[in-house]
Amino acid sequence: MDPASQDINLNSPNKGLGVDNTDSLADVPVAGAVGNATNPLPPGLTEEEAEELRTELSKVEEEINTLRQVLSAKERHATELKRKLGLSPLIELRQNLTKSWQDVQTSNAYLSASATLEDITRSEAYKKTQETLSQAGQKTSAALNTVGTAISRRLGDMRNSPTFKSFEDKMGNLKYKVVGPRGNGDAVSSPTDTTPTQENPPF
Repeated sequence: MDPASQDINLNSPNKGLGVDNTDSLADVPVAGAVGNATNPLPPGLTEEEAEELRTELSKVEEEINTLRQVLSAKERHATELKRKLGLSPLIELRQNLTKSWQDVQTSNAYLSASATLEDITRSEAYKKTQETLSQAGQKTSAALNTVGTAISRRLGDMRNSPTFKSFEDKMGNLKYKVVGPRGNGDAVSSPTDTTPTQENPPF
């Protein structure tokens, strides 16, 4: 192709057209290309360098897509292997949590905190606080026992009081009026009776 007859404007619709009308990839406009008018080349970058960078970018993007496909296939294969081994996501989560907890227990921060806690439990202030709380617990327990005993005694006293006896007598009279003379269950059959009330039961 004769360079003099070729249109130099890269944005021209006649770009690459000249005496020789061969189809080449260089004549195909690239969407979002670095060298077009809407996105001019950075200063100090030639068209050849830009073309090399575009080619390299295209290859890298293609490799990224290939790696995504390979990763997806590997993940499906791993999932299938786990299914065959009987490893459910719940079991895997439990194993991950167990491992994480073990990692925490062996971490420097955890070991330092444990050592600090041991130092605190050995301190004189902690021992005094523990003794005080223990004594308070014992006193509270004794107080509750005393209250319980006092309540029991009061209830016993109340039951033996004339007011309660009068109330008990009134309740007995009410029962007699409601149930009648068969108050001990003489005429009322109980579900626990062993003798049936019918000669021939229906079942």
